[in-house]
Amino acid sequence: MAFVKRPIIIAMDLEGVLVPEVWITFAEKTGIEGLRLTTRDISDYSALMAHRIKLLRENHLTLRDIQDVIATMDPLPGAVEYMEWLRERFQGVILSDTFYQFASPLMKKLGFPTLFCNDIHADETGMVDSYQMRQLDGKRHAVLAFKQLNFNVIAMGDSYNDTAMLLEAHLGMLFRPSPKVVQEFPELPVVNEYAEVKERILEFASR
Repeated sequence: MAFVKRPIIIAMDLEGVLVPEVWITFAEKTGIEGLRLTTRDISDYSALMAHRIKLLRENHLTLRDIQDVIATMDPLPGAVEYMEWLRERFQGVILSDTFYQFASPLMKKLGFPTLFCNDIHADETGMVDSYQMRQLDGKRHAVLAFKQLNFNVIAMGDSYNDTAMLLEAHLGMLFRPSPKVVQEFPELPVVNEYAEVKERILEFASR
């Protein structure tokens, strides 16, 4: 496929790519094994969220309980330095299925990159009762919009819910994916270190 010189934008997932998985961290803090499931395990996001909300309510865990754990989390080793490197060279945006009510402490630690994500709602007792997706298949739609704005798009993610945007991008990369995702999407290149990500970005930019 031939490329013309256009500005490049890098679209990245958040959890598992730049920060640890929030729900796995919360599961470790609470000891609730069922909360360890992520989009690496279940491709149906609505079914996954229904499962999570059910477990939260059964265990009387509130939105504030989740936020308190998130406040203790740090980016993955090397992620801050990678984001600083990226910011000096290219446009970047995080496309995530997380929630704005979760993400603020993590965005601060990453230098406040642009974030497109969703909203989660708690009832008057603080119990999570629903969530609202900003847009269905929002990651892919964002990549499509960037392409329509005449960007060349590089995308990076780790899970089933990232694969649509990775396949839509001019260059899509799986970052430390599960073997199951690799097996189902062999056409997507796999990277395991930020140094490899930088190399692929620079190689693409030099075309």
